[in-house]
Amino acid sequence: MRSEHAARSAIQHELGELFGARTNVAQTYGENFVRLWALASERILGGKLVRPLLLVATYEALRQAQSIALRPFEGASNPREDGCDQATVIRIASAIEVLHYSFLLHDDVIDGDLTRRGRLNLIGALLDEAGSTRNTAYRGPFGDDDSTRANLHWARTGGILMGDLLLSSAHQTFARVCLPTATRIQLLDVLDHTVTESVAGEQLDVGLSGGMIAPDLETVLTMSTYKTATYTFELPLRAAAILAGADALLESALAAAGRHLGLAFQLQDDLLSTFGDPRQHGKDSFSDLREGKQTALIAYARKTDHWIDIEPIFGRRNLSLADGARLRELLVACGAEQFVRLLIDEQLSSFFQILDADPTQIPNHVRCVLVDLASQLEGRAS
Repeated sequence: MRSEHAARSAIQHELGELFGARTNVAQTYGENFVRLWALASERILGGKLVRPLLLVATYEALRQAQSIALRPFEGASNPREDGCDQATVIRIASAIEVLHYSFLLHDDVIDGDLTRRGRLNLIGALLDEAGSTRNTAYRGPFGDDDSTRANLHWARTGGILMGDLLLSSAHQTFARVCLPTATRIQLLDVLDHTVTESVAGEQLDVGLSGGMIAPDLETVLTMSTYKTATYTFELPLRAAAILAGADALLESALAAAGRHLGLAFQLQDDLLSTFGDPRQHGKDSFSDLREGKQTALIAYARKTDHWIDIEPIFGRRNLSLADGARLRELLVACGAEQFVRLLIDEQLSSFFQILDADPTQIPNHVRCVLVDLASQLEGRAS
């Protein structure tokens, strides 16, 4: 793309405007509601912006392939004959980041997490503030002896409500952009598809971890695709195609490529959680093993003779570093690590087959964006 820095700045500006406006409106409802928006704003602004930047880069590549010159992003409207302008692209891209954060908030509530990437998440921040500001003379609904429980209920409620608000905000943005009706409906359909698959993936994830759903490999891979690949890769790629006026065949090809690439990224995340350096991936050491997360690693290990040694340790909340290291050794010994690496290679192979199947289907400008994205897999710590 012409300038990732310019696109990033425009997206951050759009997000800042959104949260600033919503924080101002929140003043009508009291200081606690204002604080909720302020804490959320601190945590969404300055993120990696992987999804919105992918949308912008793909959109620019599609327009370049159509021989339509683009100005650098300046956050200003630049009307086009097809009804789409740069401000609209930035607005939709920013809405996808808002959607991403809404999913993270709900995910943190479901998983009981208080931190993300080594920092207090919204729930953790609300819990921390509640603990330091709680009026001990007030007997809350859980009683004085249960103030921690009350504080946690308050913090998790804040996470749920802010997640709901941001999900609504993403829909509002998609519905209100200045585009032809047919284009807006296309975007809304893709958004609805994304939310549905993400929710279905989350339900599968919880069901797998809780033992309500049989943890076979096919179900685990389906969960990973629904929960991660759909909204991280498929959504921005399809949205870019729709905004650029691409045909249905190209949109479909980009969606398929995104799903393969997204699953490859998620499988590598599973490897990183167990075998990677926590200082680089930002998660607690062996967090997936401690939580009993049903990943492809575990699905494969269940079918091996080593499972009899893995099962008694897997899912221990008080998993020690020594036990975690032991589990890691067993997952290597049983072949699970190598198996998942082969799965990643298979997904990447399918991804490149789509890119190379018909050179006229996916323009070279777009192909370059996707190949660059795939190359980031090799650059991640493993």
